[in-house]
Amino acid sequence: MENVVVAAKTSSPSDDDITPPPPVSFLPPSQPPPKKARGGWRSVKYILGNESFEKLASMGLIANLIVYLQTKYNMDGIQLVNVFNIWSGSTNLTPLVGAFLSDAFLGRFRTLLFGSLSSFLGMVVLALTAGIPKLRPLDCPGVSSCQKPQDWQLGILYSGLGLLSVGAGGVRPCNIAFGADQFDTRTEKGRAQLESFFNWWYFSFTVSLVIALTVVVYVQTNVSWVIGYTIPAACLFSSFVIFLIGKHTYIIAKPHGTVFIDIAKVVVGACKKRAVNLESSSRYSLYDPPLTESNQHVAKLAHTDVFKFFDKAAVITDSSELDGKGLPKNSWRLCSVQQVEQLKLIVGLVPVWFTGIGCFITMDQMNTFGLMQAIQSNNEVHNFKIPPGWMGLISMICLSTWIFIYEKIYLPQAKKRSKKNFRFTTRHRINTGIVMAILCMVVAAIVEKSRRDAALKQGTLVSPQSILLLLPQFAFSGLNEAFAAVAIMEYYTNQLPESMRTLAGAIFFLSFSASSYLNTAIINLVHVVTSNNGKESPWLGGRDLNKVKLDYFYYLIASLAALNLLYFNLFSCRYLEKPVDKRSESRHEEMNEAA
Repeated sequence: MENVVVAAKTSSPSDDDITPPPPVSFLPPSQPPPKKARGGWRSVKYILGNESFEKLASMGLIANLIVYLQTKYNMDGIQLVNVFNIWSGSTNLTPLVGAFLSDAFLGRFRTLLFGSLSSFLGMVVLALTAGIPKLRPLDCPGVSSCQKPQDWQLGILYSGLGLLSVGAGGVRPCNIAFGADQFDTRTEKGRAQLESFFNWWYFSFTVSLVIALTVVVYVQTNVSWVIGYTIPAACLFSSFVIFLIGKHTYIIAKPHGTVFIDIAKVVVGACKKRAVNLESSSRYSLYDPPLTESNQHVAKLAHTDVFKFFDKAAVITDSSELDGKGLPKNSWRLCSVQQVEQLKLIVGLVPVWFTGIGCFITMDQMNTFGLMQAIQSNNEVHNFKIPPGWMGLISMICLSTWIFIYEKIYLPQAKKRSKKNFRFTTRHRINTGIVMAILCMVVAAIVEKSRRDAALKQGTLVSPQSILLLLPQFAFSGLNEAFAAVAIMEYYTNQLPESMRTLAGAIFFLSFSASSYLNTAIINLVHVVTSNNGKESPWLGGRDLNKVKLDYFYYLIASLAALNLLYFNLFSCRYLEKPVDKRSESRHEEMNEAA
């Protein structure tokens, strides 16, 4: 046995048993393919897809919600307008909360994710109310003896609308900002891509709006409410899925803090130091440190002399307020000049913000009473029935047409003739918008009286007057938005630094919210006051516009718009310019005199 082993060890292997050595390679070892960089257009296509489907769904709901509540929930005029205005106000208020949660805690990705999911669930609830008859009162083809919705039925409806409001709070303030996060704006290429992204965002928004106001509204009105609400629900589900599919491509920034906390600190600090006398400025100095490395992208704001009360929050009354590193020991008592000036900019928006509320109240009338006029007008034109919800499309067409004429025809021609860029000033545009609002209400009142008289003469619920006579008032409403709303939004954006742009959008939506709530209060007050007068018909109330004097209410809103025009020109227009640092101006003048 040992011999066998030894023989095996000493025997030479055959040629077949010899394994040739691996070939020698002088090339470097192969590297795995590099991972694709996150961000850029690779990410934005998912974000635009999410936005397009979300807008298609939400606008398909808003455009025809008044018709749905009146025809399927048997709501009368006051309840109908109250529900719509309160829901609309809440939907425009939640973006302020969403912006705070996004910047302070969740980040934009998570806020968008939760917002999209909430919107989808809300749309599913509304689709169920359309598909399950027990969730609604019995249909009522007439205007009298209609069954009112029960409390639990209203509870289901309101829960769906509430989920949609929560969803809007997550999507609206974050979608554009999250898309902008995907580009490196420190480079020329990144800035050009960002500008292109805004153009594509508005393009997708417009396309979604047109589809919602035509196809979806037509299906809801003339085919089936079930299908008409299933389509937006499917769109929201697609929006949610598209957004999740693109997760691996996104640049997801962490929450960087919120300006809301700084605002609260300045208010608290100024109140704590309310006894400080700013006139004796030689005794005190202001805390104005340089920006930290983490805030180098933030624009440094110069100190101004407006709203001087808030300067007290930045006054160093005692050296003990600073620690050894020169930082405030209590940031709720001593704030920086930067924080104070941020609050001043926001406070400076308030006078113009009130003007915006007055403009938007007119637009609210067309979204509610204007559609109710369309419901009780003859909508048949050449054997084709025009859905009442299509009236909102007229406003959007007029808005888009004016912007195209202004940007592509007027400005190039004016520049060619004078070699200058003649753009309308913000003041001129807001004034024009308010005038359009007044004309909208006056024309609407005249048309409504004619529509009601024709219906009473014929003795029918639906007036023989054509729905096409409502086109001018919706056109004026669109021009009101084209001039005033766009100018006010630009004003907010230009007044606030880049680091506060998200807040500018939230403030703009907040003005819509305030107009909806104020409009609700005015409507209920008018209803109570005019209903107590037994001699004449009330101005508002009931499901039948033929039994009320809606034209009187329109004249009232026109009068409020006229007061808004005076308020703007006598007071708030002076806040259209940015405040300047008067101290630096005086120092500059002294240097010039010395020179």
